[in-house]
Amino acid sequence: MWDPDRTVDWIAEATVERAVPILVGTALVTVLFAGGVGLVDQEAGTDQFTEEVPAQAALEEIDEEFEGSVGDSETTAQLFIESDNVVSRPALIRLLETQRRLEADGTLRVSETTSHADRIATELDDNAETAADRKRAIEDATDRELSAAIAAVDDSDTFETQLSTDYNPTTQWASTARVTVEYDVPESVQTSRLQTLQADSAAVIDETPRNDIGDNAYLFGEGILQTEITALLTDTAIVVFPAALGLILLFLLVAYRDPIDLFLGLSALLLTLVWTFGFMGYASIPFSDAIVSVFPLLLAVGIDFGIHAINRYREARLDEIPVDEAMAGSMAQLGTAFLLVTMTTIGSFVANLTSPLGSLRDFGIVAAVGMTFTFVIFAIYLPAAKVTADRLRGRLPIPEFGTTPIVSEGSRLARGLSGGVSIARTAPVAFLLLVVLTAGVAGAYGSGVDTEFSEEAFFPSETWIDRYDRLLEPFAPSTYTFLDTIDILETEFDESTSGGVTIYIDQPVRRDHSLERIDRIGRDPPASFEQSAPGEAETESILTVIERERAADRTFDRLVERRDRLGTDVPDRDLETVYDAVEASRPTETRRYLSANRESARVDIAVDPDAETPTVVEDAQFIADRTPLSAVATGDRVVQQEVINATLDSAIRSLVVAFLLTTVVLLVSYRLLEGQASYGLVNLVPVLVTVGLLLASMRFLGIPLTPINAPILSISIGLGVDYTVHFVHRFVDEFENRELFAALSATVTSAGGALTGSMVTTVSGIGVLAVALIPLIQEFGILIALGVGYAYLTSLLVTPSVIVVWDRWRTSSG
Repeated sequence: MWDPDRTVDWIAEATVERAVPILVGTALVTVLFAGGVGLVDQEAGTDQFTEEVPAQAALEEIDEEFEGSVGDSETTAQLFIESDNVVSRPALIRLLETQRRLEADGTLRVSETTSHADRIATELDDNAETAADRKRAIEDATDRELSAAIAAVDDSDTFETQLSTDYNPTTQWASTARVTVEYDVPESVQTSRLQTLQADSAAVIDETPRNDIGDNAYLFGEGILQTEITALLTDTAIVVFPAALGLILLFLLVAYRDPIDLFLGLSALLLTLVWTFGFMGYASIPFSDAIVSVFPLLLAVGIDFGIHAINRYREARLDEIPVDEAMAGSMAQLGTAFLLVTMTTIGSFVANLTSPLGSLRDFGIVAAVGMTFTFVIFAIYLPAAKVTADRLRGRLPIPEFGTTPIVSEGSRLARGLSGGVSIARTAPVAFLLLVVLTAGVAGAYGSGVDTEFSEEAFFPSETWIDRYDRLLEPFAPSTYTFLDTIDILETEFDESTSGGVTIYIDQPVRRDHSLERIDRIGRDPPASFEQSAPGEAETESILTVIERERAADRTFDRLVERRDRLGTDVPDRDLETVYDAVEASRPTETRRYLSANRESARVDIAVDPDAETPTVVEDAQFIADRTPLSAVATGDRVVQQEVINATLDSAIRSLVVAFLLTTVVLLVSYRLLEGQASYGLVNLVPVLVTVGLLLASMRFLGIPLTPINAPILSISIGLGVDYTVHFVHRFVDEFENRELFAALSATVTSAGGALTGSMVTTVSGIGVLAVALIPLIQEFGILIALGVGYAYLTSLLVTPSVIVVWDRWRTSSG
């Protein structure tokens, strides 16, 4: 049978004997992975979490098949212009001059721009085809002519959508105008190309007289949005990474107390990051918001491994054991703990492969591979590097600095860490009952944690931006115009980012009964939908366009009447003729609700603004299911709710899988290593307490489950196991030659010191994410810091009592 101890001993001896070849091999592998670092792409925003959501797929089909409202297409941008009165002559001239410059610059690939100024100008002069012609028409018109032209067009739906909701037709006044900017590029154009075009467009707009981008002019499009969201990640990294590195460096210096050991520990951490980034590049996994959290986790485990390795080696050297022997013996002991931690932590990461969200599966893959690299680097490279450095120290006049373990027996810190042993000595059963009760209550309370997903969750608050603005270069943040634009959309144009819902009809609508069935979609609506009349939902569809044209054109009205056999005011035969006629008169409106090939259609349904999103989505799916048409409920609300449901499902599923995998690995490993599978159960009790406390903290602090922090529950198992495995494994070694409480005290003195150094370094270094610009990353930093803190406390306070109760049970039963 395979003997893990023998394997670990062989690796430890080989590492010492072949230290220099290992360092050379590490350098070559690092060069290989460094080549992949440059291949890593960035991915930001909500798109990374919606790729496999059915409602999102339907939404993308709608974008491709229909001419949506302003901004629906990725190749369309919206320009918002603010003025004292955007319907005044100077403002109209300013708008048309801006449009002229955008259309005239061939490098921008702008095919067309439209605004309310165009409608007014063409009312004044039918032959005004270009922006320059329309500008002249406005300039040449008298005040009376201009006012009459505005009055003639201000009752059209299109005109109203191009002006803010405060538009007053009597005084002909509005505060904000919207200009549509169409780019002559394919829908499949790369985001980077779109970002460049829209950034250049913003520069042209800013150069136009009386325009000031970010002050009274705002360009909003997919390219701008992606650019600024990516800038959020960059600005966060510029501030957070140096702060985290500084804190990690400070506490590692305190833990190692030796510049050479500090350098070796930092080099191992750097190698972990380079190897993991390189793997991502070669595997074509983008660096996204979800992946950001992998690297703090790897740093947390790497810091822990490094401190334990150096600390155990120093313990061995206290007895003046030779360098090679001391390192081989230390790693033979620690290697097993490292292997256990690695296997269980990989299990907690791999559990995320069960997630329905692709971004979380990517997280699981990268984290598992990164954890494997961490084990290889800290179990093989670091010992080899340390042995090589100390061999040179023995030959060269290199001074020694800190060479003692973090905690020595009888020190104040050792006594401070012995609280758990004291409790285990006096009342272990009562304490465990209290702990289990507390964990159960915490878990029950934490089970009510909210789940959240929205674009706004990725956006910083104004408070944090103001704080970052006080920083000097290069730490000062970029300018984020999309925040102002979203505010304009919601306040000036009454367009919430959540909006209503859309029923996407994914089948041909040319058959005689098609429009009758579309009409019935809005009948007897659920309470969460607005009603235009009793029993009728407020809907917009191709039927709405037909009704408008019937009211405006008597000839068309008669055409429809002749094709309404049932007398329901809904045409039910020869629909192609009806479609051709209405599209000839209202092409834009028709193409909004009916695809060009008549193979699909859409129905927009207004939603009660006070209705809860889960209720709205449930009702929308009910409507889609009850219609005999092939229909899918979609819209931003539906997509968000589906991601929320998938996130909750992912969190629960990965937690269960991680716990089961961890349990199996621990039971099997301790059975093979120590002949006592029950040691694995000893490890699990503190871990469950950690999970319960972390869940309760999330709810208490108001931190919801999101696609970014969804893995935190499974991760907390990996973090908890990291600390308890070190404690239990060291106890098993000490218990072979000491009685129970003497072994516990020795464990606290040795392993407790390394755990303390690791905890302080990790919590301070990763906890600095709490000052990140992006709220989701802030929350993740807080959760990781809490998870590590709880894992540390439970390992030192709870594990001794678990061991004592376990020993009593073992003695009484055997």
